[in-house]
Amino acid sequence: MQPPKCSLDLYVDFLIASQKQYSGLELSRVSPTVMSHDAVSQWLAHEKLTPKMVWQQSRDMVQKETGYLIVDDTILDKPYAHEIPLVKKQYSGKHHRLVKGIAVVTLLWTDDEKIVPVDYRIYDPTRDGKTKLDHVQDMLNVAEKRGFTPQFVLMDSWYASIGMLKLMARKGWRWMAALKSNRLVSQVQGTYLPVADLDWTCIQVHKVWLKAYGWVLVSKIVFKNGDITYIATNELSLLDAETFHSHMEQRWKIEEFHRGIKQCCGIERCYSTRERSQRNHILCAFLAFLKLEWKRIQTHCSWYDQKWSIVRPATTLYLAKA
Repeated sequence: MQPPKCSLDLYVDFLIASQKQYSGLELSRVSPTVMSHDAVSQWLAHEKLTPKMVWQQSRDMVQKETGYLIVDDTILDKPYAHEIPLVKKQYSGKHHRLVKGIAVVTLLWTDDEKIVPVDYRIYDPTRDGKTKLDHVQDMLNVAEKRGFTPQFVLMDSWYASIGMLKLMARKGWRWMAALKSNRLVSQVQGTYLPVADLDWTCIQVHKVWLKAYGWVLVSKIVFKNGDITYIATNELSLLDAETFHSHMEQRWKIEEFHRGIKQCCGIERCYSTRERSQRNHILCAFLAFLKLEWKRIQTHCSWYDQKWSIVRPATTLYLAKA
C-alpha cells in the first residue's frame, strides 16, 4: 500500500504559502509532486491530529516560569456551511450578532514580544458536553502540569467567573480580568454595590471584597472613544494604576494572534463538510502560525511580509515579461 502523497509538513507549508485559496484542489495544483485533490481530502479526513501537537511545537518558544497566559475564544466564520457538525450559531464579538461558525478557545503565552499559542480546544458541547469555561479550566490544569507559573493569567469578563478565579487562586497564580459593570463588590461588610458605582472621581484603584470570592484590587479604564472597562486582580500590591493597566494591555496579544491566524494561515478556509477534516485543518493552521512566529522571532520579519516574500519573486518575473 502506497503512503499518502499529502503530509503534515506539506499541508502546513501550503497554508503559509497560499495567499487566498486554501482548498485541497489548490494544493493539488501547486504541489511539487503529482498529487490529486482526493489525496488531500483523504489525508485530511483520516489523520488524527490533536492539540497536543501545538505544545510539542511551542514548548521551546516559551519560558514557563514567567510571562503571561491569556485565555480567549474566537469564531471561525462559516456563513455558507450547512452540514458541518462543528458549525453552530453563536455570538460573534467581531460581528456583534449571532453568526454561523466554529468556536475555538485558545490558551496563549506571551512575554510582550513573543505570541505563542500553547493549547486550544474546539467548542463542541453536543459531543463532549463542555462549556467554554470547562475548556479553559482543562487547559489551565494542563498548563500547571506542564510547569507554567505565569506572572499573570489574563482574561476578559466572560471568563471571570467565581469558579475560574478560585481555580487560579488555588494554584497560587495571580490573575487579572475585566469585570462587567454590574459585578458586586463591597467596601463595607455586608453592603454590596456594582463596581461601576464606586467613587472613581479621586481614587483610581480600590481595594474591595468581590462577592463570593474575596479581596481584590479594581481599577477603571476610560478609552479615548469613551468606552469604559473595569479590571480586577488578586495581586493586592499593585497600587499604581498605570502599572495595573500595563499588565492588562498584554491581553491584546491574543487579539493579534486571532487576526494573524485568520489572515495568514487560512484557519477559516477549510471547505470540507467532514468534522475530522475541519479539526485537522484547524490544527495545521496553529502549526503554520507557530512556524511564522518562530521566523518572526528569529528574523524580525512580520507574518505578513513572510507571506508576501513568497509571491514577490513571481510578481517581479511576471512584470519583467509583461
